[in-house]
Amino acid sequence: MAYGKLALAGEQIQTLLQVIHDRAFATGSGEVTRDFDLIHRHMAAIQSKVTMARGMKVVLDAGNGLSGTYIPPVLRALGLDVECLYCEPDGTFPNHLPNPEDPEMTRDLEAKVLALNADLGLAFDGDSDRCGFIDNRGHHIAADRLLALLARDLLSRHPNTPVVFDVKASQALPDEIRKYGGIPVMWKSGHSLMKQKMNEIGSLLGGEVSGHLFIGEDYFGFDDAPLVALKTLEIISQSERSIAEIFDDIPKLVATPEIVLSAPDELKFTMIDEMTTRLQSQYEVVTVDGARVLFEHGWGLVRASNTQPAVTLRFEAYTREQIAAYLQVFKAQLDLYPQIDQSNFLAQVEAFAG
Repeated sequence: MAYGKLALAGEQIQTLLQVIHDRAFATGSGEVTRDFDLIHRHMAAIQSKVTMARGMKVVLDAGNGLSGTYIPPVLRALGLDVECLYCEPDGTFPNHLPNPEDPEMTRDLEAKVLALNADLGLAFDGDSDRCGFIDNRGHHIAADRLLALLARDLLSRHPNTPVVFDVKASQALPDEIRKYGGIPVMWKSGHSLMKQKMNEIGSLLGGEVSGHLFIGEDYFGFDDAPLVALKTLEIISQSERSIAEIFDDIPKLVATPEIVLSAPDELKFTMIDEMTTRLQSQYEVVTVDGARVLFEHGWGLVRASNTQPAVTLRFEAYTREQIAAYLQVFKAQLDLYPQIDQSNFLAQVEAFAG
């Protein structure tokens, strides 16, 4: 939901709800009819913003979402060889859920890239506001690493500009932003909150670990996955190296997946506040969104979910042993809340214990 270029969230949505309840509408009558042909105009607009320096073989997995109907012609018009996978729209999603940031949902794409010796794989979610890439080795590229590549490119034209990312992102991302002359800005998770922050500070680029990436250079700052995909393909085409070799330059640390623990809404915020206070007595803690605890060789995060009665956690370090130690620090905190089901957390403790 948006007003102009700004996404509505929180109190703004509640205000709109009150307007609806009060029926405080402008009234009148009339009729306006116009064929906007929005999809074709949209695709033509973003296609005009990129040029491919060389041809590439791309496998596109639309996950039976809408992107399969309009992305292939754009890619082919740009000189790319496109192999389609699940490009027929089907809301039952018979093959897999269209989630490009879930490695379990990109297995078929990974296999197809390897089988065809393709340059890369490209996947979209159901409504095309998120995309993801598979390299030529069949490996998934996380959204924060993709954002690092886009930041390098942007900063070559706009040095000293801020790049916004969410609190779940790898430490490698702000390190890369600084390395290439940018200003890293960590902010709250949630695509509406990210877009608001970008607008507030005049940022031309931002993104979340969830896969929502926002391009504001000569564009609107929306999470427009087709544009993100085309800009990424343009950057890759400008190098003779493979996509895997390009991303080899961006550090990749060891990390857990996002860990989701059910927590009642009446508990989750109090729980985060209490954990933050206790952890601050021993560690440096970033509190922009929950508690991101900075350890000697990594970090651990706990935050309240914006969209469900749950808390989420994530950990990153240089070695599995370091993550195992950081998990134990947080386990001691979670043990103080017996009403929280730790099953998903304990599965990660076990996974990193060996």
